Formats: sequence, C-alpha cells, structure tokens
Amino acid sequence: MSDQTMTIHLKVWKQKDKNSKGQLVDYTLDDVNPHMSFLEMFDWLNEKLMKEGKEPVEFDHDCREGICGSCNMMIDGQAHGPQKATAACQLHMRHFSDGDTIVVEPWRAKAFPIVKDLVVDRSAFDRIMEAGGYVSVNTGANVDANAIPIPKKDADVAFDYATCIGCGACVAACPNSSASLFTGAKIAQFANLPQGEPERKERAKAMVDQMAEEGFGDCSNFAECEAVCPKEISITAIAEMRREYVKALFD
Repeated sequence: MSDQTMTIHLKVWKQKDKNSKGQLVDYTLDDVNPHMSFLEMFDWLNEKLMKEGKEPVEFDHDCREGICGSCNMMIDGQAHGPQKATAACQLHMRHFSDGDTIVVEPWRAKAFPIVKDLVVDRSAFDRIMEAGGYVSVNTGANVDANAIPIPKKDADVAFDYATCIGCGACVAACPNSSASLFTGAKIAQFANLPQGEPERKERAKAMVDQMAEEGFGDCSNFAECEAVCPKEISITAIAEMRREYVKALFD
C-alpha cells in the first residue's frame, strides 16, 4: 500500500464507568496514514477530539511493543483485531482499507469490569498470580543460569508458556469468559522447571481456586483462546493445569 492517507470510520464504545450505560459513538478520520499502528490512530483521534473541545477516548496502553498486554481491545469482534499473533499496539492500519468502518469495544467479561470507555480492570489476573504464580522458597544467593541442568525440550516448553503477557484476549474471546489459558500458562511454566517443584501442588490448587473465585467461567475446549492469543500459547497449557490440579488434590 502507498503512503496515501485513508478515511476510516470508527464506532467506539464510550462508557463513563462500570455502572453507567454505554454506547457506540461514531467518529471519522480522513487522514490516517497506513503505517500508523492502531493505537497511533487512536492518538490521532484523541488529538482531534481535544482540539475540538471534546472528551477523548480512554484506552489502555504502555509499552506499545507487544509485550505488556495493556492494549486490550475488541476490534471488529476479534480480540486485538484481524492480524494473527499480533497485539493491538502492533496492528497497523495497512491491514485495513480506505473507507472501512471499524467497531472497537472493550473486553467483555464479568471479571473484567469496565473502568471507562475501552479500559477494563484486569486486576483479577494479578490476584491469580498473587495466589501462587511465583517461586517463594529460599533459593539462597543468585546462581549461574546454567548451574541447574534443564533439558532443552523442557526449557523450550516452559519458555513458550512464559511468553504469556496477561492481556486477557483469551478471556474476551472465550464464550465462557474462561481464564484457563492464562492460568494454565502460568502454572505450566513452573511445572516444567525444577525451580517450580517445591511448591508445585500448592501453586496449582491456589491459582485454580483463585481463578474460580474471581468469577471466570470454565473451559469448554472451544480453543478460541488459542486462536486469538498474540503469543500463540497452546491450549495444552490448560491440559497441564488440569493435571496439576488433580494431582494436587489427590496425591
């Protein structure tokens, strides 16, 4: 695509807070550069709105490098938009066409209450992590990275799970609003490493129980979570989580 600007029509969800009634509001941008990221396009929209004395659209963001998980948006009904393995901040406008109408909404889940407009409260994920997503045993002084032999196969699997950025796309895409892929990845990450062994049982039970307490639904194997995950984390994480949980209950 050339550098010629595009006209983009937006339907953006506006909502004052979680207790207010929201609605889709229409905006039009006539000078969108195809090389802009989706969030840069929103920056452009907000600059335009503020110059006109209107309220900007609230949206969450931080690193804009696809690693922090803050850019949670439903774009035309897809978590993070149409580009596979791409967070919204790394989605570029060249993947859309001149004259397109794009519908942008927040994550929809009971456990992710709307703060304002496109911003949702994802602190439920933090509480799941606080329940056991860490290693707390006294490991002593720092040791060399290669001091504990770990088979490459296990290290690669653990690293794949560790790439989860906690964006919540899995929850937003799941018909049950399940957080099983997120929780499963965080549990399986440690289950595949010797550093996670001392607290293995306690971790699995505590994190799964906290997930249920937060109000997330259960997994029904739709695999929508895997399809929209910007880091392409496999649903095998969910199977590992279930095995770990059952072992924690009965071993």
